[in-house]
Amino acid sequence: MLTIIALTIGLFFAINIGASGAAASMGIAYGSGVVKKRLALLLCSIAVFFGAWLGGGEVVKTIGSGIVPNHTFTVPIALIVLSSAALSLFLANIFGIPLSTSEVAVGSVVGAGIVYQSVFVSKLVWIMFFWLLTPFAAFVIAIGASYILKNKRLKKWMEAPKAVPVLSLLVVFMGLFEAFSAGMNNVANAVGPLVGAKILSTGTGIFWGGLFVAGGALLLGQRVLETNGKKITALKLEEGCVISGTGATIVTVASVFGIPVPLTQITTSSIIGMGFAKHGRSVLKKDIVVQLLTVWIVSPVLSMVLSYTLIQLIIEHNFYPIIAMVGVLISVIGVLSLMKRQKPAITVHQEVVKD
Repeated sequence: MLTIIALTIGLFFAINIGASGAAASMGIAYGSGVVKKRLALLLCSIAVFFGAWLGGGEVVKTIGSGIVPNHTFTVPIALIVLSSAALSLFLANIFGIPLSTSEVAVGSVVGAGIVYQSVFVSKLVWIMFFWLLTPFAAFVIAIGASYILKNKRLKKWMEAPKAVPVLSLLVVFMGLFEAFSAGMNNVANAVGPLVGAKILSTGTGIFWGGLFVAGGALLLGQRVLETNGKKITALKLEEGCVISGTGATIVTVASVFGIPVPLTQITTSSIIGMGFAKHGRSVLKKDIVVQLLTVWIVSPVLSMVLSYTLIQLIIEHNFYPIIAMVGVLISVIGVLSLMKRQKPAITVHQEVVKD
């Protein structure tokens, strides 16, 4: 019975990965106006499936046995890890926020590892280093590319009518490449714990995980597609090619080495980089950017805490760590409340000084 529930939640998680990953792949082609929304989602789903099926094995190994020992993943543990990750991602999809499925999945696995003190710390630090490095690299590359695109000769060619079909075809190809890389990297987040618990073999997990990720992209990816494609900054065809190509290359290389990286963060950072080069710091002040950054920070911590708490309560029947966590939460809320109350007093004092 638990095995069936774990499979169901894992595949539900895969559907939500597809919904979130849609914006990180064909969002650029859609935002540039090359393809319509439904076609973008269809192309994304096809490419994501083949990426998972043909190249998802290494990252599955990392999630299943590279962060914690595979004996940690009993069926109940795998069930809780997947539930915690799926719930975090589902909430993000409801609000239309592109969320890194890699951060959510790794956070849940780490939560289980903390309970049993079995986290491979060196591997985790290496993964977290790439979480910081890859979005920053994408941001910098996008800024550099935007200045290259301002070259007079290149700009003149791109503005010519004959360049439009070429750029349109290229941006769709790059979108497909990025969707393929998403399949390679992200399907492991849903099936890695199932493979670690020996519920599924690696090959079977990748096939069914890829199929359900593709279904999620096709059926539930509209809102996140809209967010990445049109709500951050306007994109030209050549900019879309750079953004998709950058994200796809970084993620494909990481996948070959079995490193789960935040594809959505990489793509969104590229878009923000393009906006930064055109509009300066004002693009960083947009509400959607602030919201994205907030969710990115909170998401792995949220899934880790959920996983840790559920395992302590349901499997270990240990209530003491939960009491401590509640105490910390109350303290944080109290401090934030006091800080908010002090702000008006500080403002009044400053105004008196100025007068």
